[in-house]
Amino acid sequence: MMGSTALTALVPLAAAGLAAVVLAPPAPAPAASAPAAPAAWAWPLEPPRVVRGFDDVARYAAGHRGVDLAAAPGQPVRAVAAGQVSFAGRVAGRGVVVVVHDDGLRTTYEPVEAGVAAGARVVAGGPLGSVAPAPAHCVTTCLHLGLRDGEVYLDPSSRLRAPAPVLLPLGRP
Repeated sequence: MMGSTALTALVPLAAAGLAAVVLAPPAPAPAASAPAAPAAWAWPLEPPRVVRGFDDVARYAAGHRGVDLAAAPGQPVRAVAAGQVSFAGRVAGRGVVVVVHDDGLRTTYEPVEAGVAAGARVVAGGPLGSVAPAPAHCVTTCLHLGLRDGEVYLDPSSRLRAPAPVLLPLGRP
């Protein structure tokens, strides 16, 4: 769009029979799109019910570096996102599965009776195994889901979609 100053300068040229070439200002470059937000991960259990959340604690301090989800023994456990199984075995007597995801983050699932082997490629929502009965970590059987970026522990619920609300009968907390 031309300003009034440019238009005023063109009128005498046209009256003199001269042609004028008007250069338009360059079109603005398309705005760079913001980097895409990380895709939300899927819960490893259905329905998801968090019984203990993440404690953000100092590196060597005691704390809870993950989330615990209410579970039933034998309940299927699924990968929260696509990746490669880097470990499937026992640690301190409990079954553990570790998945390194395509974005470099690492999730751990325990206690799990592994249905996959180290080196296996898994898709988001793909089966990892089933919840093993091990109430030592929680009061009842639960699945512990951990998340790390290198050596830094992160809150896995920050990447997970909020569970759908559940309506309870009146009089129930």
